[in-house]
Amino acid sequence: MQQKLTGIEQQKKNPNRVNIYLDEQFAFGLHKYVAWHLKVGDVLDEQSIQYLQQEDMLEEAYQKALRLLGYRPRTEYEMRSRLAEYGYEENCINGVIARLLEREYLNDQQFAEDWVENRNTFRPRGRRLLTLELRQKKVSESQIRRALETLPQDAELAHQAATKYCSKLKGLDEKSFKRKLYGFLARKGFMYEDIKPILEEMWEENDSLNLVEIEVTEDE
Repeated sequence: MQQKLTGIEQQKKNPNRVNIYLDEQFAFGLHKYVAWHLKVGDVLDEQSIQYLQQEDMLEEAYQKALRLLGYRPRTEYEMRSRLAEYGYEENCINGVIARLLEREYLNDQQFAEDWVENRNTFRPRGRRLLTLELRQKKVSESQIRRALETLPQDAELAHQAATKYCSKLKGLDEKSFKRKLYGFLARKGFMYEDIKPILEEMWEENDSLNLVEIEVTEDE
């Protein structure tokens, strides 16, 4: 069965979409990107209509994916999962992922490298925990290894994390100081052999600062 396209009208609530009229009756809506080649007078059969509606669904899912990426970067696995949660079918999701990969809006290797760099800058943690975090996002093992290549050794990372955290431990006795610092570093994924020498070093520095503060107070 063929129908004649008798009207193309921009939607009032969404300027990016148009209403399609077939044989003087409203038929369906389409994204402008999908409808750009249509013109009044075109004759559409069932196969053509089905194709347009599938392309419209694909464009809708693609726009949803772009909005998700606007909030934060995502891995291919994360994007697939979110689109599935919105109810898009697998074929549609595959089409969206292919377009995102082609335009490099999805790049698991870059995601892993940015993740490691961000963590190292703002929230240092051990390689073991970083690896676990990236595995949970289904980044491949080879991509994880490449992302960790330029990362300092865990002993240095643990020292950086401890230095930032110690400002929160002022005034504690030695036992409490070391217990809290050890717990903090362990939760960051650092191993005992990397933590142990840092505990004594950080305590000595903290104890020295406390003595200086006491002396200054007494002088005043």
